[in-house]
Parts: sequence; C-alpha cells; structure tokens
Amino acid sequence: MKFTPIPLLALLILSACTPCSTAEETVQTSNKGFEESISLQGVSFLIQCPNQGSINTLTITPSGLEGKNDPIVVEIEGSITNAEVEDLDANGFPEIYVYVRGAGSGSYGSLIAYACNQKKSLTPIFLADLMEDKANSKGYMGHDQFAVGEGALLRRFPLYHQNDTNSKPTGKTRQLQYKLKAGEAGWILRLDRSMDY
Repeated sequence: MKFTPIPLLALLILSACTPCSTAEETVQTSNKGFEESISLQGVSFLIQCPNQGSINTLTITPSGLEGKNDPIVVEIEGSITNAEVEDLDANGFPEIYVYVRGAGSGSYGSLIAYACNQKKSLTPIFLADLMEDKANSKGYMGHDQFAVGEGALLRRFPLYHQNDTNSKPTGKTRQLQYKLKAGEAGWILRLDRSMDY
C-alpha cells in the first residue's frame, strides 16, 4: 500500500500535538455509528451519531448543568470523526467540540461546538466558513483534521496546487490556530495564527 507522505505527516504531527487531558473519556465506535461520553469540570457530554449515509442526526446530551440538561439535536451533512472537551479560555467551564467529516471525496471538515455558561446552559460556538478567508483558503480542497491543543482549536489540511487531484495534494500542510473569544451574542473562534509547513 502506498501512502502519500504529506497527509501522513500531518496526522503524525496532529497526534503528537494533542495534549493529555484531565477529561474522562469513553469511546465506542462501530458500524452502528459514533458514541462517546466525555467529562470535564463536573460536566459530561454524551455524543451520539449513527454515521450512516450522507445526512445524519447528531445528539449531544449534557449532564451536570445546574439548569436544563436537554439533548441538543443537530442535522449534519457527513459523519462524526471525533469529539473533545476542553476549557480553551480557562474560565473554569468546559466546551464541547465535535468534528464532522463531509460526505464525498473532499472530506470537507466542519465543527459543531458549545460553550458551558457558568455551568447553567450551553451556547453555540461560531467558527467562520474557511472559504470567507481568501488568504487561508487558497489551495484548500478539504481533508481537514481538527484537535484542541496549546490552548486553541487547531485545524490542519493539505494544500493543493492548481493541477492536483483531490487524492494527491502536492503542496505543504496549513495549520490554523483559533482562540475562543466572547462575542456580542455568543462565543467565537477567532483566527490567531496561520502556519504552512
């Protein structure tokens, strides 16, 4: 089997950069879908998704909130690849980050995320569409990898030159680093740093 070196390098670097967390984690993945239970700072999240077909239903069920612990149900295009809990802004309350891989050869990535508001409720976290960033979307054709680390959300993807096929990128790898900030009506992941290697 022949491996393309750049995506493999990105995967190895992603694994090495993902820090050990104090979060408790239980994962079950099978042909029946994705199911994971994660806890941090007294709040737990049960993430469930059938991962069948191109349209799926993601269910995030919190527990440990002082207010309502009602499930959040979201329709997604694609399947769930991973979920992580972290406190990126170090305010003592966790956030849940769920990573979505789109259907099709591009495997375009997206994010579903919520911040815990003083352990009372959950508020969506907004990540701007990468295609709105002309500089950092140049050479982008999907195959995203997400992880939390270094106090930030990290997004990595291979870069393509004009004549590359989707399965064979010949460019470098780009890493975007986002910091969690309070916005006017919720939480925003703001681009803090962009790096090609």
